[in-house]
Amino acid sequence: MRRPSSFALAALLPALAVPLSGCAGKEYVRGSDQPGIDQPAMSTGLDKDDIQRTLHKLLDQMRVAPIMQEWQAKAGAGDRQTVAIAPFLNETSEHIDPQLDAMLSETETWLVNGGVTRVISSERQADMIRQVEGAQHPVFDPRHIPQYGKQLGVKFYVTGKVGSSDERTEDARRVQYFIFMQVIDTETSEIRWQQKAYVTKAVL
Repeated sequence: MRRPSSFALAALLPALAVPLSGCAGKEYVRGSDQPGIDQPAMSTGLDKDDIQRTLHKLLDQMRVAPIMQEWQAKAGAGDRQTVAIAPFLNETSEHIDPQLDAMLSETETWLVNGGVTRVISSERQADMIRQVEGAQHPVFDPRHIPQYGKQLGVKFYVTGKVGSSDERTEDARRVQYFIFMQVIDTETSEIRWQQKAYVTKAVL
């Protein structure tokens, strides 16, 4: 096989350099190296900062709510209540389901570490929802909470819903999120606790 001449290689090098030069201005960084990296908003969706601020407000309010006092009293009497985490209902046009799942996972961790309730794993819930809904890829339906509770022996569900107001002008867009968290009694479907938080994102 004939080797390419030095002249041919010299002509080829500038062509190879062109695609590489397009990435020359980009740099990968770690959050530990740049503490403010989470601060700027990158989209109108929910990000880590939005989740942390929202959960700080909601869980602080749940901590002092009557339902938590009831759970603490039951735990003190040796009767820890069984709680499950149910998916948030996303009633917005935004693709924020992974962020809502992360919010619920944080809430689940908070409840587990609190040691006041027994928390059912999300894996068991998926099987239970499949049994109730009778579908291969079932979706949680709040109307069937009593059936879910009976299947798992769960007394309470922690869940929520998210709505939004989406407004636009010629050169700007604003999305206002309304995030509700609830504790629902599975026997009666009664909402035993509910609080809300607001998040606003915009493109200006």
